[in-house]
Amino acid sequence: MTSLRTLGSSDLQVFPLALGGNVFGWTADEAQSFAVLDAYVAAGGNFVDTADSYSAWVPGNEGGESETLIGKWLAARGNRSDVVVATKVGAHPSYKGLSAHTIKAGAEESLRRLGTDHIDLYYTHFDDETVPVEEIITALDQLVKDGKVRQIAASNISPERLRASLAFSEREGLARYVALQPHYNLVSRDTYEGELQDTAADAGLAAVPYFALASGFLTGKYRPGTAVDSARAGSAGKHLESERGRKVLAALDKVAQERDAEIATVALAWLAGRPTVAAPIASARTVEQLPALVAVADLQLTDQDLTELTEASA
Repeated sequence: MTSLRTLGSSDLQVFPLALGGNVFGWTADEAQSFAVLDAYVAAGGNFVDTADSYSAWVPGNEGGESETLIGKWLAARGNRSDVVVATKVGAHPSYKGLSAHTIKAGAEESLRRLGTDHIDLYYTHFDDETVPVEEIITALDQLVKDGKVRQIAASNISPERLRASLAFSEREGLARYVALQPHYNLVSRDTYEGELQDTAADAGLAAVPYFALASGFLTGKYRPGTAVDSARAGSAGKHLESERGRKVLAALDKVAQERDAEIATVALAWLAGRPTVAAPIASARTVEQLPALVAVADLQLTDQDLTELTEASA
């Protein structure tokens, strides 16, 4: 049985890989989504990440498709109490920004789609600097007081705004962020490492990084001269053009071979071992893609492995 990790200062216990829900209702239909969710839970997983805006970018979608599918699955399986459900507010086309009114209305819509009376972890999706942190935190705190949200978190926020939010929570005795969802992986370290990571560490926040596999680049399937049939091939393929990307692939190949592990598993294990990181997020469109992701729970990289990867990605 894989040991769960405690999310920051919260009472939430999570599997060391969060299953990304961005593909549900986009590149994975209902049957595929249910199959992936079933396989993830069967492997010991309990942490599902989505957002109210997934997948509004798809022609014909309006946002909320992912939450709706997850809600149907929870209802069909009757396992709501076994799953830590994380979702986000602020980027849905009809509920943009982080005014108190938007946060309240967005949360009600997410609860309805998810078919639940509470959200375990509720993120602000993108910070809205037109709204004072006092208004944002007070609105989130009210959701906690009302029992609609268990814990609150932030994604895509500056160190300054994060510190201001935490200070206000402390000062007023209100709900406080317990987690942060930054863009962070072996080929994208600059946005998180440094001031933001230091702020998270000082405050005891857990990081739950998105794009943990760099849109698929860190699975190793993108190589010079190969074409990949994926909706995200463009964003993943660009890493091949950088020296850092090529160095990281070479280091991943070496460590994966030595550990008899999949390249994706090694990339996730490096991330899972970084300071503050509780659980990287990765998504699977098919059941076949899942074993390499959940295997992070059992892969122990050596200090030398970690050093090699860290230096290759510097």
